[in-house]
Amino acid sequence: MHTPLTLADIDQAIRPKVYAQRYDAEPFVEGAKLVKLHSSIGEEGDFCELLHLNDQAESKEVPGFRAVQVSRSTQFPGSIKAWHLHFAQDELWYVPQEAHLTVGLWDVRHDSKTKGLTNRLVMGGGTQQLLYIPRGVAHGSANVSSTQLGIIMYFANNTFDPKNPDEHRIPWDALGADFWKPQRD
Repeated sequence: MHTPLTLADIDQAIRPKVYAQRYDAEPFVEGAKLVKLHSSIGEEGDFCELLHLNDQAESKEVPGFRAVQVSRSTQFPGSIKAWHLHFAQDELWYVPQEAHLTVGLWDVRHDSKTKGLTNRLVMGGGTQQLLYIPRGVAHGSANVSSTQLGIIMYFANNTFDPKNPDEHRIPWDALGADFWKPQRD
């Protein structure tokens, strides 16, 4: 049997730099939801069901969400697409496991219980999940890869109208440019 070490057993010069990785859940923006998806992996590849819709086209994963448009967006290596929000549209985002994006949420709704709260999430990177983003929550993404194209598939509950776009912008660095850099404790 081995005796566990303590911080006192670590070199004195290194001790102030030692920290514990956080694994507990941070507070999440009100109304937003992260849904883990099941993936089946076989000898020939993998399979993942992204969304289950009932007869009214409402999502089983996010009850009440009715998908009426599915879109795909790419993001070049090293690029940041942020911040934007919708006044009349909710979205479900899916980043394929082959891509790897840092996704940001920022609750800018005046009457929200989590007003001002931000979340940073890693999507893709081997995981299969959907992210529900309610209207009024600013969102965006950063592709921190220097070589890999980022891909987002998103389901919306409104169709895009180029004559009256529900696309509202906030400068990408409104929370500071460091928000989009990899965070290390």
